[in-house]
Amino acid sequence: MDRIDLFQIFVRVVDCSSFTRAASGLGLPRSTVSAAVVELERRVGARLLNRTTRRVSATHDGLAFYDHCLRLIADVEEAEGLFRQGGQSPSGRLKVDVPGRIGRLIVAPALPQLLAANPGLRLELGMTDRAVNLLEEGVDCALRVGGRLEAGLISRPLGELPLINVASPAYLARHGTPQSPDDLPGHWAVNYASPTTGRVEPWEWEADGELHARPMQGLVTVNSAESYIACCLAGLGLIQIPAYDVRHHIREGELQEVMPGYRAPPMGMAIVYPERRHLSGRVQLFADWLEQLLGQHL
Repeated sequence: MDRIDLFQIFVRVVDCSSFTRAASGLGLPRSTVSAAVVELERRVGARLLNRTTRRVSATHDGLAFYDHCLRLIADVEEAEGLFRQGGQSPSGRLKVDVPGRIGRLIVAPALPQLLAANPGLRLELGMTDRAVNLLEEGVDCALRVGGRLEAGLISRPLGELPLINVASPAYLARHGTPQSPDDLPGHWAVNYASPTTGRVEPWEWEADGELHARPMQGLVTVNSAESYIACCLAGLGLIQIPAYDVRHHIREGELQEVMPGYRAPPMGMAIVYPERRHLSGRVQLFADWLEQLLGQHL
């Protein structure tokens, strides 16, 4: 194992605050990761980590060494790409995460073109509605929709997702069509609980330049966009959803927009990546490609 390998293992352990999680993310046995750190400490002649039964953290020397490792790893990546600039595209592994519906409906169908244009790229694509921990899970970049940006991340805005209110014809036949938020007390919603925080989102709308919100009664609460739409299709209540998500269902008459004058504010979209990580050509390539792709579909 060369020194760059040792540096990469050490950085992952610090990021994860755990030998076990670092080993899992790197695809290595825990014993190999632990031995690598011990070997690194022997080479530099200093204790780099504080180890307890619950947590691993960098010592004062370890933090200083961590920053040097990040720069060295970035320099090695840049050096390896020096002679690929003459028209050659970035290559290597890129681990990204996107929301499930965007991944299934927009990103995955377009991947053949991206990979054909960049034959050296090896993509690990995660699809989840949960806000993944980029550092702990070794994710290079992620697409975030709405929500608050966590500390330690850099954000590149990619536009906004317009939201609409919809219900199934069967639901509207039973309960009537709401014309304004004043009608909401007599209606049911499919409630959505954040898969990250567990918080049930209220019903929101903008009127007269102000944002309004109210909790809704619901027969069912879900924590994924797929189940959210499925329950709405089943006639279980109203939902607020990105327009692209239900375009097909509206076209086919399976869902119907309601209260078009009382929509929730659009949700911002952004590519995020760790601020202490080098912005590699792979991340830049994917971010540029994703921005163009989303602009075509949303």
